[in-house]
Amino acid sequence: MATPRTRSGPSTSLRDSDSRLTESEKMEGAGSWDAIEWTKIEPVSRSVPQGVLEFLLEAEQVIAEGYGVVLVNTDEAGTLFVTNFRLLFLSEGSRNIIALGTIPLATIEKFNKITMKLPSAPRQSDKTPSRRLLQIIGKDMRIIVFGFRPRTKQRRAVFDALLRCTRPARLWDLYAFTCGPSRFNASYTLCNEQWRITPVNSNYTMCPTYPFALLVPKNISDEEVLQASTFRARCRLPVISWCHPGTGAVLARSSQPLVGLMMNMRSNADEKLVAALCTQLAGARQPQELYIADARPRKNALANGAMGGGSESSSHYFQSEIVFFGIDNIHAMRDSLARLRDYLDTHGATSSDGMSSFLRHGGWTWGGGNLSSMSASVSTLGDSGWLIHVQTVLAGSAWIAARVALESASVLVHCSDGWDRTTQLVSLANLLLDPYYRTFKGFQALVEKDWLSFGHPFSDRVGMPIISGSGNTSFEISRQSSTGSFPPSPMRQASGSFTSQAQNSSHAQNNYSPIFLQWVDCVSQLLRMYPFAFEFSLTFLVDFLDCVLSCRFGNFLCNSEKERQQSGVSDTCGCLWVYLADLRDSEGSSHIHCNLFYDPLKYEGPLLPPAAALAPTLWPQFHLRWACPSEAQAGELEAQCRNMAKKFSELQKLPPPSLCCGTRAELKLGFLKSHV
Repeated sequence: MATPRTRSGPSTSLRDSDSRLTESEKMEGAGSWDAIEWTKIEPVSRSVPQGVLEFLLEAEQVIAEGYGVVLVNTDEAGTLFVTNFRLLFLSEGSRNIIALGTIPLATIEKFNKITMKLPSAPRQSDKTPSRRLLQIIGKDMRIIVFGFRPRTKQRRAVFDALLRCTRPARLWDLYAFTCGPSRFNASYTLCNEQWRITPVNSNYTMCPTYPFALLVPKNISDEEVLQASTFRARCRLPVISWCHPGTGAVLARSSQPLVGLMMNMRSNADEKLVAALCTQLAGARQPQELYIADARPRKNALANGAMGGGSESSSHYFQSEIVFFGIDNIHAMRDSLARLRDYLDTHGATSSDGMSSFLRHGGWTWGGGNLSSMSASVSTLGDSGWLIHVQTVLAGSAWIAARVALESASVLVHCSDGWDRTTQLVSLANLLLDPYYRTFKGFQALVEKDWLSFGHPFSDRVGMPIISGSGNTSFEISRQSSTGSFPPSPMRQASGSFTSQAQNSSHAQNNYSPIFLQWVDCVSQLLRMYPFAFEFSLTFLVDFLDCVLSCRFGNFLCNSEKERQQSGVSDTCGCLWVYLADLRDSEGSSHIHCNLFYDPLKYEGPLLPPAAALAPTLWPQFHLRWACPSEAQAGELEAQCRNMAKKFSELQKLPPPSLCCGTRAELKLGFLKSHV
């Protein structure tokens, strides 16, 4: 592991450090851009200015840099550094980090070079230098553009560094492997005598994408478990995710059954296993009903039959009812989020073309105040489909929770492979049914259980490096393309012509999709709906999601529990949960990750939101923070309340001799008047 830098001693400002560089060093050579376009640029070999060291994380190293770079979104000038972890943009004036222009490399979805030809003034020769731009599209809803000095190699150096660092040749080149090991240990418990933990997958031989320990009905033998696995896609047989401690109703998950085109293929072992999910507890008055919730649209399930998959028939499964939720696939979700991101960039205050939406089209945000233009813009938000997708996932999860809580029915959830839509629905239903999962420790256990252990392919879906090879072969990385085609108008209002250069990427071959981001969005909707029911705050969810997208920790690397064990992630990488817990420990319950309004006694049972309440809105702290930073401060009121409570607590701790009762009362009254 790389040795951390020593930050002791006086630090030199970036401005002083820059002044010591010669002009040729800053410009990195001059000449025709076409002549140097494909020149290989090596990482920065000269020493990094001392003023930068204070901003670097442990083992973070500078790979390339650019001076006099302009962040087009806000028209701020500064210095751009490419490190082994992120793009770091420092303001030219204050020498502070500019958050909008600083983004972890793993959070970058696409990047593209744009050359824009500016129009020449009348009666002047056509020798106006072109604008050299670099567009960065992030998975966290931001689109940023950097402008570089003409006739320099700086943009090329930054672009080449991004190509190398966002697609490392080896797993060990990831920044996550430089921070040292830390672990989060999960445990398994049984709530009654009807179930058992089977060791049949202890070596991941039955199902490489399932956890090593599986909870199954006690009357199902290991041999029957193995037989049932052969009837499910990728051997992801029905297993239990959660059990109601009072009624014995279970929430189970699997992949689609392999019934075939005619839906006539059957498996006695699979049917027996599914029927056993409805095992009655002692004293139950009537047999439990079983719902089989297929997350897909019905037509998609039938289409999968042509490839050997399909959906169950209620006549083959005891006391069962089949329900289709109509949730679209990963490709629809990826396209939907891309449309939402483009909408926010177009109509935001810090758009990537450098123009406020209030000035676009020569007038106000809505096309000069024209009401028809306003309606068209609102339709664009609706046409993205993101909020409808969120609502569909929320509605499906609420339906599942209601069946378990109100009818004491068991529910088996699956989609095609059982690791995307299934995981969203099951984990949200867990969150609604069990107040434990609405605490910090419970939320961690929920993510570890239903997302990580049950094999949600994080490397594919979040666009991280994936492991290839098997046996004793060394682990290599093959990464989905990190560059790709761009929106048809990357610079909407810029005059002149432009050309762009990017590597082509095919969505058909790209498995990136914001499935986990969408799930966290759903959690945020529930938190706003039930502000007293969650121990954690919306700020916690934003920081948590940023950590996942940044690939800074090892928890979310690889596609399965098996891959993480084989690559030794937990022994070499930092742990996200430990990092977040250390942040909270520094301030206790007053930390911004703690929900100030949390009242565990108010919601001791399940949360069962009615359909009318499931009307999601944009998540301001996440969706709007880059495009509309002022409007994204939805948590400002909570922050003010937190400060009031903290200051009032400090007043109460004052020793009695220092203040008389009247003075204390006057202080309290004046404090409240000044903050309410």
